[in-house]
Order: sequence, then C-alpha cells, then structure tokens
Amino acid sequence: MIPIDPIEPIDVDEVAAWHDTADVVVVGLGCAGACAAIEAAEAGASVLALEAAAMGGGTSALSGGLIYLGGGTPVQEACGFEDSPENMAAFLRAACGPGVDEAKLAAYCAGSVGHFHWLVDHGVPFEARYHPEHDREPPDTSGLVFSGGEDAWPWNEVATPAARGHHPAHADAAGGFLMARLLEAVAAAGVRRQHDTEVDRLVVDGGRVVGVECRIAGERRHVRAARGVVLAAGGFTFNRPMVEAHCAPLLRCNVPIGTPHDDGRAIRMAMGAGAEVANLDRIEVGIPFAPPRSIVRGIVVNGAGKRFINEDTYAGRLGHAFLTEQDGRVFMVHSDDTFAVNIAGYKPRWVAETAAELEVEIGLPPGRLQATLDAYNAAAERGEDPAFHKAPEFVIPLRPPYGVVDLSVDRSWYASFTLGGLVTDPDGVAAPGLHAAGRTTVGLAVGGYVSGISLGDGTYFGRRAGRAAATS
Repeated sequence: MIPIDPIEPIDVDEVAAWHDTADVVVVGLGCAGACAAIEAAEAGASVLALEAAAMGGGTSALSGGLIYLGGGTPVQEACGFEDSPENMAAFLRAACGPGVDEAKLAAYCAGSVGHFHWLVDHGVPFEARYHPEHDREPPDTSGLVFSGGEDAWPWNEVATPAARGHHPAHADAAGGFLMARLLEAVAAAGVRRQHDTEVDRLVVDGGRVVGVECRIAGERRHVRAARGVVLAAGGFTFNRPMVEAHCAPLLRCNVPIGTPHDDGRAIRMAMGAGAEVANLDRIEVGIPFAPPRSIVRGIVVNGAGKRFINEDTYAGRLGHAFLTEQDGRVFMVHSDDTFAVNIAGYKPRWVAETAAELEVEIGLPPGRLQATLDAYNAAAERGEDPAFHKAPEFVIPLRPPYGVVDLSVDRSWYASFTLGGLVTDPDGVAAPGLHAAGRTTVGLAVGGYVSGISLGDGTYFGRRAGRAAATS
C-alpha cells in the first residue's frame, strides 16, 4: 500500500508576520466545522472560520439531513419508541463495527439527548412525527425514521429496535436547511468567516500547532491560532491517488459523495504535524433501494445464483455487501406480485417464465437459481426465511413470470465516500494544538454505516473539538 505523503508544516520562525489572529481557527464550515466554531465562541474564544468554498455548508449541505440521535430523545418518546444510551450503543457497536472507538461511542450515546436539545436551541427544529419508510429522509417534514436497519436481522437481535434517524423539519432532503440554520448560529455567536480560502500548511512552534498558512485570492497569508486549530475539512473521496492507494473499490462506484474539497489535504497536513491516521481502506457504499419498502419482497442473488443477505436490511449494508463481498455482481429476482418501481426507477432487465431461461440469459451456473428459488419458496409458503431471517411481512413465494433487476455496480447507482482519517480522542485532539472532527477524522462508522451518523458524530464531536480547543 502506498503511504500518504504528509504535508510538512512550517516553523513559526519562517513566519515573517501574522496577517490575522484568533483564539481558535476552524478550517472548514460543514456541520462539524460550524458546530466547532459555535461551541468555541460560546466558550469565550474569538473564532475565525476559514472555508475553501464561496459559501459554507460543504458535503453536509448536499446530504439528506438525517442526524443519528437516540437514547430517548423527545421525538423518539413522542413517536412511541423506547430507547436508552445503552441500547443505542449496543446497536451502533454492532452495526458500525468492528473496531468502534469505545470512548467515543460511550460519549456519543450518553450525550445524544443533550445534543438533540443543543441542536434545537441553535435553530434546528424537529417535528414529533414518525415516517414509516426506511433508510432515507422523509418526503415531508416528519422528524423520525428508521435509518440503519435497526428493526432488521441481525441487528434486531442485538438491541431493541428504535428509530433514530432525526430529520429536521424541512420537506425531503434537509441538508441545506440544516446547514443554513447552523450557519445562522455561527453568525449569531460572533464567529468571523473568511471564504474562498485555501489552507495549505500548518504552522508549528516546538511541535505544537500555532496557526495556518493559507491563500486568499492568490495571496499567501499566515493566521495565528492562540489556543488551537480545528480541522473539519472533509475526507478524501475526491483525491484519486489516495483512493487508488487505500480504498480502490470506491472508484467502481458512479456517485462519489462530497465536494472537490474532500481532497484529503487536512488529513495530510495533520500527519505532517504528527497526527495518526486509521481505517483509510474503509468506505460507505449506498444504493437507492427503498421506498417503496415493498421492493424487498424480491430476493437478491449473487453471480453464483445464491442469496447472501436479508433484503430488508439497511440499504448501506446491502450496497457494501454488493460491492465488497460479491464483487459488484448482484441481481434482484421478482415475480409480478412482488415487484414495484422504486425511488431509483429500477426496472427488470430480464423477464422469463423459468429460472433455467434466466440462468442462461444472465450467465448464472445451471440449476443454481432454480435451487435458490425452490428453497426460498418452500420456506416462504410457511411465511419463514430461516436462511436470512427477512421479516415475515416481506416473505412471499416467487412465481413465474420472473423479472430480474440488474443491481451490478456497472449497471446501477452506487454512492460512496471515504470513512478513514485522523485518529482523535472524544475531544478531537489529534496533536498538540490541533483538533479535528467530521469526515477528516475516524468517526463512529469504522466497519459499517447507518444513515445520519456522519451528521450525528460530525456535529457532536465538532462541538467537543471546538470547546476543547477554546479551553486548552
């Protein structure tokens, strides 16, 4: 594996003059950077936020806006879901692991209800209304959805299912709405903002980060951070050499999630200052499966014609398994009474009266799809799925004619982004004088993913990083 080329910092002695100074300098104004800036300012620090784009928001503004919160939030309680920090932690440990940082996990789950109130207090509203479709933001202003397969096998045997995808009160994708509210709170906190600013290097003094070197309109400037720097500048999804070296399967996906500023530069700068990195090979892969939820009444088979997963699980778990476990060759088999056009407009590529015909047309081993259908249908007649424990409401015998949707990576919609980054503690400490949060860091999702966890741990640990920098 090709090592990352760190960006070496410059020594403070090389800085002829400081062009600006703040107690805390925040690099990046997505959800993590915005929350870091707010919290640092509310802790009494002067804060300067440097943003590469013409306006703030980053990848967070492009998202669906789901925030993964639990432990018994007011919205959960109003919608009839019982939850606790311990139950939430048990689920996330299983769904986002193995290897979840236990200190971060404990802090996040214990602080989740308080974080909900913090978001509300800073202008992010939520309606106490549950939306029954899964895995994506509601089309209306409903405030709660299942967003991680909590009610599907195997996670429903690990923890009591509870919906935790909190959706700000904005119809459909709420990422832009969320960031507009957080940026209003940034302004209200008195944070200064400088846009169209590229941060190139960190400045160190005796091993401690004391500022940054940046470019504004092509002019090189040095900004002093009297208390600390917070890096919240995204991951490395758009750095092709880094992706090729560390998580090449991402390149097979046709929808990279992020902005061109997700270039890994913040990670490389921090490495130059002595920060450690981890999980650079980890990625999230999502596919647009539901709505409608009824589409999971079909079965998914691999290139060998065999089932390998329960179709009613989280779409991100499906996408990751499709790409990384089945080499991106996957097919969904339906009959007339189970098929429904889903959100992505999936339509059958092949239609046939017999499994044998499909095996020839698709290129599956002779007899294998027929054997899979025979076994599935025999159990489905009893409303059971002993192989993968799909919920009984979705277990229906499949009868000819059959329609097969090609879900292979070269024929379908695969969204992806990187999960690896800087190693930090719960207060975002990456190196002396340097804090980090958001996709620049290793978050809670290290071996799996749930929708809303990027905005969830980005906002929560962004807050902690900002306060820690302000009080260090």
